[in-house]
Amino acid sequence: MAHLRSRHRRAALAVPLGLALTASLGFLPSAASAATQDTPAAVTTDGPNLSYVVNTKADRRTIASVKKSIAKAGGTVVTTHEKIGVIVVHSTNPGFAQQIRQVKGVQTAGATRTAPLQAAGTTEVGTPDYVSAAEAAAAAEDAAEGAEPLEADQWDLRAIGADKAAGINPGSKKVTVAVIDTGVDDTHPDIAPNFSASQSANCVGGVADTSEGAWRPYTSDDYHGTHVAGEIAAARNGVGVAGVAPGVQVASIKVSEPDTSLFFPEAVVCAFVFAADHGIEITNNSYYIDPWLYNCLDDPDQRAIVDAVNRASLYAQKKGTLHLASAGNSNDDLASDAIVDDSSPDDTTPVERTIDPSKCWDIPTQLPGVVTVTATGVQNLKSYYSSYGLGVADIAAPGGDKYQIPDTPSKNGRILSTMPNNGYAYLQGTSMASPHAAGVAALLKSVHPKASPRQLQAMLKAQADNPGCPTGLYDPDGNGVADSTCEGGESYNGFYGHGIVDALDAVTED
Repeated sequence: MAHLRSRHRRAALAVPLGLALTASLGFLPSAASAATQDTPAAVTTDGPNLSYVVNTKADRRTIASVKKSIAKAGGTVVTTHEKIGVIVVHSTNPGFAQQIRQVKGVQTAGATRTAPLQAAGTTEVGTPDYVSAAEAAAAAEDAAEGAEPLEADQWDLRAIGADKAAGINPGSKKVTVAVIDTGVDDTHPDIAPNFSASQSANCVGGVADTSEGAWRPYTSDDYHGTHVAGEIAAARNGVGVAGVAPGVQVASIKVSEPDTSLFFPEAVVCAFVFAADHGIEITNNSYYIDPWLYNCLDDPDQRAIVDAVNRASLYAQKKGTLHLASAGNSNDDLASDAIVDDSSPDDTTPVERTIDPSKCWDIPTQLPGVVTVTATGVQNLKSYYSSYGLGVADIAAPGGDKYQIPDTPSKNGRILSTMPNNGYAYLQGTSMASPHAAGVAALLKSVHPKASPRQLQAMLKAQADNPGCPTGLYDPDGNGVADSTCEGGESYNGFYGHGIVDALDAVTED
């Protein structure tokens, strides 16, 4: 699969990330802010056809003026998000970004990719471990009364009390979690009962397509979103598995490019705006935005990407949407002084660079108001692959770990969930941790329907159970070498943030 994971550094956020959504948040300053040129310089159109975001003040007069300059600079407007001042543009003018930054009214602007509108690249923590038809049939025969046929292998539900919570409050149909991902197979029998087609879309390219089935995966290889959706809201209907919040609704907002499964900024901007305008209470974001693992503010293109996505994220939060995101699968200490990124840009040829985490951010996880989730295994120990960091992690949730073996029929430490074409499989990753936390957030929203995103985030942290930093050597692979170092105390630390989510507490505590 594609880069369906995220990294985060909360300590670096402060004021600059306000990015002009409201006057109180401030504007991320740029060299273009002093520009006075109304008409770009000479235009050539012999370059690759790239996608751009052009960010302006969110008023119609400014946007109309900038759009005229975009045309003069050789750009074609794909869509305009007037409410947040983000314009998506295509252009074959190799100097388009540099020229449009000089235009009056343009605050930031830059290319959203380094390859011309098609690219390649994949990554995931392991491949799917599918459940065979024979295994499913045998599990159904052995299932406990009242349990789903495959629930005995869902150690993750029991780890956070989700099995018990379902008997008290499975979640409200008035709460919807949007899976911003590779698409969701809503025909799956475990997903269909809780699927909200009216809140689903395909945002690839930056324009929402709500036609029937547009939100579904391209192929069965694009399984990631379907797996995530099942973890959140697979119905308790006597079929297959159960989700953390089996009574809430789940929607699909597809943002992955065909063939490559890359997630470009314009698609995610579209997804956040669509979610906000369609009454989505919670979004799950188990990815980072391509092509840059970290977007550095001293690069004008990457700066514009941060600006555009943050405007959309804040717009959604203002309208009542809480965002949750995965922390990353690189076992990186994201509170360190420097991080080596050798994977960017992932749509062309990556170049190794050492980045300063205080100036270079992974998005959307590093944006204000986004809840960052680290992963744990059955022993409530940080998963060996999960990125972490004091001042970075918000909460933790089950994501699976092949080294932490559960006492289940399968003895599989990964996470079992739904797959396209009525299938089931085990996966592991912080991509799996975030939807568990999103499910708990949905339960909290069900119990507290008037809670704002800020209040929900506080509740998530308050109900979490923190195991504290591990005693002794953290050595999950058993080679005698410490793989990570946990810093912090029992109430907050770098491995678990405020703690591991607790679904039972979410529906029983005030």
